[in-house]
Amino acid sequence: MTNALSSVSAEIGVIGGSGFYSFLDDIEEVRVDTPFGEPSDTIAVGEVHGRRVAFVPRHGRDHRYPPHRIPYRANLWALRSLGVRQVLAPSAVGSLTTTHGPGTLAIPDQLVDRTTGRVQTYYDENAAIHVSFADPYCPAGRRVALDAARTAGWRPVDGGTLAVIEGPRFSTRAESRWYAAQGWTLVGMTGHPEAVLARELALCYTPLCLVTDLDAGIEEGAGVTMDEVFRVFGANIERLRTLMTDVVKALPSQRECFCPHVLDGMKLPLELP
Repeated sequence: MTNALSSVSAEIGVIGGSGFYSFLDDIEEVRVDTPFGEPSDTIAVGEVHGRRVAFVPRHGRDHRYPPHRIPYRANLWALRSLGVRQVLAPSAVGSLTTTHGPGTLAIPDQLVDRTTGRVQTYYDENAAIHVSFADPYCPAGRRVALDAARTAGWRPVDGGTLAVIEGPRFSTRAESRWYAAQGWTLVGMTGHPEAVLARELALCYTPLCLVTDLDAGIEEGAGVTMDEVFRVFGANIERLRTLMTDVVKALPSQRECFCPHVLDGMKLPLELP
């Protein structure tokens, strides 16, 4: 295992479940210390289609961190420290509409924060730091992900709003119906503050959301269960891994989106890695 920071570097980061380890070749384990504590686990750095990729298991490889306890700030800081500038974020989500059934791949373009107790900024000391978040996801990354998914035979949902809840409990039926009534289409537990922290580090961030269930207020029955979530995600993990390699291959080597420039002109209270 390499102790950070060394000559190990990567250009693309992936934050996801432990099932994504196997899409990397020639893995080197890297331990990265950050001003915000340790990441969820050691970071696996390897190659995909000749490109250097760093993988962080979002919940830890032993699934020790529930959604509200994930060290989000450390994870994103560690990736940037390794040279990462583009981040892919696959995750399991619930659907707030019957048109997006289990097995659907969605690439949302909006986010609503319904969390309550998570630290969601790096900038605690300067009142003049206000980072634009009107469009929370990288437009170039979304376009690449959608094109790659269509080429691979998916029928991806282009756009929609991901409501991020605190967890670890699932929504009540009343909450679920309320979210749907707002026009929101997906519900998950890990997409925030991950996305805004990436933005505060001027990283490109692209979500790839796999629908594993219809949320509690959308259909009758017992409601969402973890068995159902794991079953659907497990049935699609190989296909999703393959898609991730296609997206990595197709991401631009030069960033021409707005993401690299969101901090331009700001006097930051800390030096970015």
